[in-house]
Amino acid sequence: MVNANIPTSTRKAVYARDGYLCALCGSVQYLQVHHVIPRSQGGSDFPENLITLCSKCHGQAHGIDCIPGLIDQSSVNQACLEYVADLYAPDWYPYK
Repeated sequence: MVNANIPTSTRKAVYARDGYLCALCGSVQYLQVHHVIPRSQGGSDFPENLITLCSKCHGQAHGIDCIPGLIDQSSVNQACLEYVADLYAPDWYPYK
C-alpha cells in the first residue's frame, strides 16, 4: 500500500515523528504511512493527516485482512484520529 504521491521527505518525517513504530500496536515490521482522513474525503498529504501503521493495522484501518478478535475498522480509524489529534491539539480538528 505504498502511496507514491506522498513525498519521500514527508514519509520519512512521519516515520521519525512516530518513532519508527506502528502508532497503534508498536510493531516495527512492515511500516506504512496511512491517511487519517482519506484523500477522497478531502484529507491531505501533510504530516498532520498521516500516521505510521504496520501492514496489519493498515489493513484493519481499510477493512482489509481483518483479524477475528482484534478491534474493528471503525475502532482502528478512531484510534488513528485520536493519535494525530493528540499530537497536534488544540490546532488539529478534522471536521469542519
